[in-house]
Amino acid sequence: MSENMNRRDFLGMALGGVAAVGAGATLVAMKGAWDPLPSVISAGFTTVDLSGMAEGEFKTVEWRGKPVYVLKKTAAMKKCEDRDVVVGNADYSLGIQICTHLGCIPSYDKGEMKFKCACHGGEFDACGKNTFGPPPTPMEIPPFRIDGEKLVLGEEGPEYKKLSGKA
Repeated sequence: MSENMNRRDFLGMALGGVAAVGAGATLVAMKGAWDPLPSVISAGFTTVDLSGMAEGEFKTVEWRGKPVYVLKKTAAMKKCEDRDVVVGNADYSLGIQICTHLGCIPSYDKGEMKFKCACHGGEFDACGKNTFGPPPTPMEIPPFRIDGEKLVLGEEGPEYKKLSGKA
């Protein structure tokens, strides 16, 4: 009888040990599923150096998998008080370069100083405002903060809050 009890105790402890290891592995897997991917963490902030940009220069950077344009305006370009960003003594236009109609990526025509969407003929001016065609709204402005001569995308600074009406 004592031999059966020992065997029974061993089987109970073995089962309890396997269940504990399984529960621990499940918790580790669940935590891994809850954590953001490394690509998402690293794409949280993007820094754009504006110091080397010439007047009229157009630059596209990637932020969180989306194209973001930065355009240093010339004196001949229309100023948009509700969308332009002033860094130093220069005006910049920036926005997420995705058409608000169906999500296409409009190209910038430097000669006409406007964005043209090849999908359905939508047009945006140099400020990112919809001017022609089916796009219902202007291009979105990503959250940003100005750090000297740099633009930090992904962080809401006072300039962004002023443009978005959150100030």
